[in-house]
Parts: sequence; C-alpha cells; structure tokens
Amino acid sequence: MELHLIRHPRPDVAPGICYGQSDLGLAECPDEVAARLRAFLPPTYRLHASPLTRARLLAEALGEPLLDERLREIHFGSWEMQAFDDLGPVLAAWEADPLGFRAPGGESVQDMAQRVRAWLNDCLADTATPAVVVGHGGPLRVIAGTLLGIPPERWLGLDFACGHGTRLDVHDWGCVLKWFNR
Repeated sequence: MELHLIRHPRPDVAPGICYGQSDLGLAECPDEVAARLRAFLPPTYRLHASPLTRARLLAEALGEPLLDERLREIHFGSWEMQAFDDLGPVLAAWEADPLGFRAPGGESVQDMAQRVRAWLNDCLADTATPAVVVGHGGPLRVIAGTLLGIPPERWLGLDFACGHGTRLDVHDWGCVLKWFNR
C-alpha cells in the first residue's frame, strides 16, 4: 500500500507555545499547500485526517476526508497554550521519561501512540487503495516509526515539516521510506 503522511500547514501560534490538541487556525493558506502537494499524490486515494482545524482544512482542500479522533495530536492537558519557558522545572520530568510522562490533565506519548496504532491497524485492513493522512507531528511519528521499526525513544528523529508530505510503501514483508518531507 502506498501511504502518504502529510503534516498540517504552519499553525497560527507564537513560537515556543505548547499547543497539542488546542484547535488553532493556520498561518498558511491550505489551498496553496494542497496545490503544492497534489503533484506528489496518487490520482485516487482514501483521505484520512485529524478533526483539528489545522489538519482538517488542508484535508478538505485535498478532498473529502474521513475525520478520525484517533489522529489528534497529543493532549498536553494544563500545558496547552502555555509557553514552554513558563513551565520551568516541570519540563525535567518530561525529559526524564519522554514516553511515559503525562502533563496534568493530558496524555502520555504511550497513550497517544496506542490510539494512533489502533487507527493504523484499521487503515492497513485495506491495502488495495493508496491512503493519504493529514495529521500532526506526534501521530505521524507514531505511524512512520511503527511501520519502519524505529524504537519509540527514537521517534523524535522523524521531524515532519509543516505543509510537507512523506511517502511510505507498506508491503507484507515490511515498509520502504520512498521520500521524506517533500
């Protein structure tokens, strides 16, 4: 199966703000981003997207997406819309356990990965049709990391650029990274 992973366009948020599941607008026109991406996409595909505005608007510019809550970004709880610089020493707890740490009222990377993998298992049930996913950095890291066999503690090395696409070809025997951040 041909699988395209697209990160949403740049969100309309100041640098250094923790925004996770906060529903933000876009700093880029989704129609312009979609026009650039179409050249890299197959002629027909199943289109999946996070329901958060920054992903949904691009997905709608590409077609009629199947919106799925499991594709939302990680929820940072009380950290949402706070400046990372203002979080102070609590960031050390996250750095000490990046996969298991949970911000107050939020979810851990492990929690997010579990819901994203459930979506991925459903998506892989239909391998006959190419799939395009418009989502967020965290869930895209889970999808690519899982398919490529990268250990979770190394997923941050998969730096999906806003408004760019990545292609994976999924086979019974494994996965091939065809291109990254086009």
